[in-house]
Amino acid sequence: MTPRQPPMKRPLGRTGLSIAPLVFGGNVFGWTADEATSFALLDAFVEAGFDAVDTADVYSAWAPGNSGGESETIIGRWMKARGSRAKITLITKVGSPMGEGKKGLSARYIAEAVEASLKRLQTDAIDLYLSHWPDPETPHEESLAAYDKLLKAGKVRAIGCSNLDAAQLSASLEAAKAHGLPRYDVLQPEYNLHDRAKFEGPLADLCVAEEIGVITYFSLAKGFLSGKYRSEADLGKSPRGERGVRPYLTERGFRILAALDAVAEAHACKPAEVALAWLMRKRGVTAPIASATTLEQMDSLLRSAALRLTDSDMRTLDAAGA
Repeated sequence: MTPRQPPMKRPLGRTGLSIAPLVFGGNVFGWTADEATSFALLDAFVEAGFDAVDTADVYSAWAPGNSGGESETIIGRWMKARGSRAKITLITKVGSPMGEGKKGLSARYIAEAVEASLKRLQTDAIDLYLSHWPDPETPHEESLAAYDKLLKAGKVRAIGCSNLDAAQLSASLEAAKAHGLPRYDVLQPEYNLHDRAKFEGPLADLCVAEEIGVITYFSLAKGFLSGKYRSEADLGKSPRGERGVRPYLTERGFRILAALDAVAEAHACKPAEVALAWLMRKRGVTAPIASATTLEQMDSLLRSAALRLTDSDMRTLDAAGA
């Protein structure tokens, strides 16, 4: 790995947690990274001074032969083998389908699901526990009351949500205030240089106004912003390519890649590093989530935290994706 200065940490909203400006995405564990590879990647991430690891109970149920829980299990084994629990900020999620009757944000299911996650992770507490998806069948106050019990029991240190829009997040904040319950202090939205409409505007404004920490997923647009996929022929380069990159192969997508290439050349770095550094400078964003399946990819991701884009670079990138 390339020697580097330890990254400066950023406060994660009002949670009291502070994290390095890049979160390692554990969706690859048990899918495109086997256990040995996952251990090596986690070792490199932590040795470089980074700390936040994001997963979910459902990762990676989509892979052939998997049923969910594989990523949490690998992280748990790694923490036990390395004695590294205290070195990381552990983030996981609840709510995605995990088998018959196992989904959503009801109080009953949250209480059940957290125990399963704690067991797989081999820990007694989760640093940040997120509602993975909105659950229209469960009132916000029911879910927040369930989280309140977990916070008071010390099983969870902070709570947040993923995939809520501005109206849904606002409603959850109002429910928390009205019922004297803890609120979501972190949002995990889909946001990257290509996919901007869901976060920019009212949702970003709300997060800034309410001091809600933001960790973005699909930060590299499923790998498209790495520059690896530039034609239909490139889609077979990885399972992820076939799984979701095709819609990015448009005139706008290629315009964004051209801007990334230009800025990357100016800084003698890779397009993925520029795309992540762009997110790190965006208003309201605490840290992007990104994953790697090789040590070479990891080394590149970590370099993004030291990349300082100029105002001119930001304008170039913003204009390309407009």
